[in-house]
Amino acid sequence: MRGRMLLWVSLGLNVALAAMFVSLSRLYAPKSEGPAVEHPPTEALKTVRTNVVVRRQNFVWNQIESDDYPTYIANLRAIGCPEATIRDIIVADVNQDFSRRRATEIITAEQQWWRSELDPDVTQAATSKLKALDDERRALLTKLLGPDWESSYYPYPQLPSGNPLDGPILGALTPEAKHAVHEIESRSMERRQAYLDALQREGNQPDPAELDRLRQQARSELAQVLSPEQIEEYLLRYSNNANLLRNELRGLDISSEEFRSLFRSRDAIDQQIQALASATDPASVKRRQELESERDAELKQMLGKERYQEYRLNQDPLFRDSRALVQQSGAPLEKLLPVYEINHATEVEQQRIRTDATLTPEQRIEALQSVRASHEIALRRLLGAEAYQRYLENQK
Repeated sequence: MRGRMLLWVSLGLNVALAAMFVSLSRLYAPKSEGPAVEHPPTEALKTVRTNVVVRRQNFVWNQIESDDYPTYIANLRAIGCPEATIRDIIVADVNQDFSRRRATEIITAEQQWWRSELDPDVTQAATSKLKALDDERRALLTKLLGPDWESSYYPYPQLPSGNPLDGPILGALTPEAKHAVHEIESRSMERRQAYLDALQREGNQPDPAELDRLRQQARSELAQVLSPEQIEEYLLRYSNNANLLRNELRGLDISSEEFRSLFRSRDAIDQQIQALASATDPASVKRRQELESERDAELKQMLGKERYQEYRLNQDPLFRDSRALVQQSGAPLEKLLPVYEINHATEVEQQRIRTDATLTPEQRIEALQSVRASHEIALRRLLGAEAYQRYLENQK
């Protein structure tokens, strides 16, 4: 059990004051002036009373603490600890224990860093688990302390601001380490905002290389607090490069190990590219192109031919729109490529009409309307009337 330091200090001070009182009583007791000591009658001794209760002073805290809460409470009562103090100690200890369980036992959607989109089922399960865990905490405290423990204000520690540090790896960090990480995040945001504010006042645009330098500074500070395993987990979840990779892989079925391998192979290359982002000299431009080719080759080898082709299509906004259309309509996934081909052909024809200088404005409007009507007919025929209607309803 942890989290008792302040309460132990308070309790220790009370015991120390009692010991001091006993010592001072002995120090200032009347002393005999001669060597002879006259003993009082036996009956006199029987009538002597004192209000000073002398306790054994040489106990240590680990003799009182126990992993079993009822035993721990009994030990506290045995040394004369006030009931209010016992309640403070037990509530604080139980709250801290359940905060640790909340951080390590509950799987949140944010912990699935390989997914491009949050899983709503995971979010719902995490919400249910949070409620069950809090119900368990309250039931335990009521069993240990009775229902009156809730009559005072004992807040359950809230999740801290900043990036959630939960899960098997980051959730196991000590409170001190979590505080240090959140302090680093806060300083990093302040530095970035100060830089952007200064540029805005001067009317200048941000330098990508300077933004990268600020990110690297935060990484260096995190490396002083986190182990290699912990900092990789943090970067997989919250780094700019991981966010970029997730966005690029949107729509692909990527496992956690595949994402981790891709991140490890790309992260170092991405950092070099970002450091050269604002360089315009020929040598830097050439080096940046070499790094981009190396990054693309790594990705192609990792994904394989078919998924690499799908990845390339994913970089086309029109393909992403086509995927969203198929998802909204509820049509099977094999309809995606045909939908994309229809959308692509429609986009090409619309662009031709817009740039055709031989058309009058009225002719151009009429031609574009005709293309849009043909586009709708083709989609309805491909998806089916029911699926196409679902797509239209989702557009409202």
